[in-house]
Amino acid sequence: MRHRRAPLPPFNSDRPKSRSTRRAMGAGQAFASLLVPAMAALTVALAVSGCAVSSFDLAGPAVTTTKSVSTKPVASSVVEDASANSVALGTASAVISEPGAPARAPVKVGLILPLTGPGQAALVAASMKEAAELALRDLNASHVQLVIRDDKGSPEGAIAATNEVLAEGAELILGPLFAKSVNAATAAARAKAVPIIAFSNDRQVAGSATHLLSFLAGPEVTRVVSYAAQKGKRRYVALFPDDAYGKLVEPSFKEAVARAGGTVVTSLTYPVDTGGRVAAVLAIVKNLHDEILTIEGQGNPVDAIFIPGGEDTVQLLGPLLKQANIDTRRIKVIGTGALDTPNVGRDDSFQGAWFASPDPLGFKDYAEKFSRAYGHTPPRISTLAYDATSLAAALATGPAGGRFIPSALTRPSGFTGVDGLFRLMSDGITDRALAILEVQKFGSTVIEQPPRAFDTSGGLPGPSSQLDPSTAPQPRGAVSRIN
Repeated sequence: MRHRRAPLPPFNSDRPKSRSTRRAMGAGQAFASLLVPAMAALTVALAVSGCAVSSFDLAGPAVTTTKSVSTKPVASSVVEDASANSVALGTASAVISEPGAPARAPVKVGLILPLTGPGQAALVAASMKEAAELALRDLNASHVQLVIRDDKGSPEGAIAATNEVLAEGAELILGPLFAKSVNAATAAARAKAVPIIAFSNDRQVAGSATHLLSFLAGPEVTRVVSYAAQKGKRRYVALFPDDAYGKLVEPSFKEAVARAGGTVVTSLTYPVDTGGRVAAVLAIVKNLHDEILTIEGQGNPVDAIFIPGGEDTVQLLGPLLKQANIDTRRIKVIGTGALDTPNVGRDDSFQGAWFASPDPLGFKDYAEKFSRAYGHTPPRISTLAYDATSLAAALATGPAGGRFIPSALTRPSGFTGVDGLFRLMSDGITDRALAILEVQKFGSTVIEQPPRAFDTSGGLPGPSSQLDPSTAPQPRGAVSRIN
């Protein structure tokens, strides 16, 4: 069944006139049926590189008032939400001009995505563009104009796209997606002192003027290990993929366990590219079982097994855990936010697993809104574009020259968006307030809510919510490699 696209009001965006970025594909269920394999294909394409201060609530629209004596916007209708300890920016949204006031030119914000990129990247990029446009509509952000450019998924394209949006007067750049493109865009933007909020999950490309609004494994690993420690888990084993992702997650895990007062009694790595032949992986999982027996035979029970990765990892290791007689009902499985996919619990080895992730209610509400607007289901990563655009709209109400300065972008109390409370750090990494979820047969459920505010000391309140400053690339859903 095909779904009709809901009619949408105009939005502020400046698109290249020589190329259409609209997708020539069906909406509704046809798109949804392509989404998971598209994200899986994107996995390959993305592997190109290795307190109490209030927060902005990005779910509410920005309101500015232009007075006749000045064209500088002034935030109005700011509402203090005492229960959430955040500042809601109001429910009306328009730039209100008094009679006789000069018209205020919109603030230009660049949006760079691989709209004609390799593989299925273009499919995801198109949805991210739609998410950014939806954010402007939701906020009635007439004071912001998106300058959208296609980087074609290449560093050369990123340089050209960055120079184009800078020439158009962009004061902030959202994107690119690929790590190599982010590096190229950073070099081009540095000369104009224009900051970047990129979507890569490769921590290597972050910097003081290049912020990664993405999902990183370090904070997720620290959060879930800290929660497990609260529940009495002290002795851990682990299975790491023998790839760049595994090599980056492993030290974060071991550091988190040490900080929580636990012990990693053993860890093994397994090959990722099996070519359909899993005998070598099964032998490694059986070796882990034998080591667990030896350790427990000495009177030292193993409490938890850390298995980072997403649905592809579950499909590979789930059956092998059973064959190796590793009882995951007794030894708790913990993982990363990549387990946040609806089909993980179909393998009963992973039912009951714990992982840290943003509260899924935010994405649920967003996905329903997105689907009503465009007639298809959004990819999980599209929330990054929505929140980045909302952040830009919130800060764009400030005075020229002070809108996107470091102190505004990295405000210690952070922002609240679709994926909950987050803040951009001075080193370019994003801290997030994360919930703890448990895998069920169908989907997952929140078993501990995320912290509701950052404090000013660099952490989150509560014994289980300290954030790890070292982070590793972390995908969402089917994407489980570095972009």
